[in-house]
Amino acid sequence: MSESAVPSPRPRRARRARVAASFAVLLAVAGYVVLRYESGGGGAPRCTVGSGSHTYTLSPEQAANAATISAVGTTRGMPERAVTIALATALQESALRNIDYGDRDSLGLFQQRPSQGWGTPRQIMDPVYSAGVFYDRLAEVPGYSRLPLTVAAQRVQRSGFPQAYAKHEPDAALLAAALTGRSAASLTCAPARGVRPGDARRVRGELVRAFGAGVLGGVPAGSGDGKGGGAPGGTASASPVPGGGSRTVTVPVPVRTGSAGPGGEASDGAPRHGWELAQWAVARADALGVVEVSYAGRVWSADEADEGWRAAGPGTETAGVVIRTAE
Repeated sequence: MSESAVPSPRPRRARRARVAASFAVLLAVAGYVVLRYESGGGGAPRCTVGSGSHTYTLSPEQAANAATISAVGTTRGMPERAVTIALATALQESALRNIDYGDRDSLGLFQQRPSQGWGTPRQIMDPVYSAGVFYDRLAEVPGYSRLPLTVAAQRVQRSGFPQAYAKHEPDAALLAAALTGRSAASLTCAPARGVRPGDARRVRGELVRAFGAGVLGGVPAGSGDGKGGGAPGGTASASPVPGGGSRTVTVPVPVRTGSAGPGGEASDGAPRHGWELAQWAVARADALGVVEVSYAGRVWSADEADEGWRAAGPGTETAGVVIRTAE
């Protein structure tokens, strides 16, 4: 037999190497999928707003900033149209991220410039402040609610690309409908998987910063757990925490009706202000360690976030919004 007829070991070794490499790739992919599942409830942490054919997906950071922009607007008595304009502007200027850089000295959600009188850099990097000063200037635009969104936003921003705001209007309108409470149970989030320690005091403090001092019904934002009197600002409990842990703190929040806030009813007939508060809490869940929010016979929980807002069990109906954090 000639040497050319003897099977060479090289093809076998090459095949083994290819099989081993393919197996390693499969293991890496499997590990990545498991990691994504463990860190994000079946995927990367995300929020979704809307229903049917038009939905918009954003990160928890973006949702939290959108919720702050909306809350500041309604607390100032601004209509839903103003919130839509503000959200579309922030989507264009920063993609709803509170960035510390931009063109020249532009900063923050709205890319406001200290040199142009918008405030100090520290103020502009505060989403509550930057949203408030945006609304202040929008309110000075005559008939802004009847203007095309691009025109209203441009009269505030003085952008070099004024038509760019238009492409964000559909998504901004979806967010505004949910975050002002008009569209019930239309915003849901899947935060990082597992229980993150929360802080009821911080939840109360953020509620007050966004919605004003009266949001807790007279309970100080920095009050304790309320163990003794069951105060509306929060009560400690030993109920199990989804995903592990042994203690949660609830923060019941009274719901206004009438002319205060957005007023009126949501799409399900419940007070609109309640859905504003409830969906604010879901949008801030990742940052604040919120594990459950209940309102109007429905409940959202971080442990079952993929189910969105589901019907609450019997005996769980409450007069206000109940926010639970793990501690």
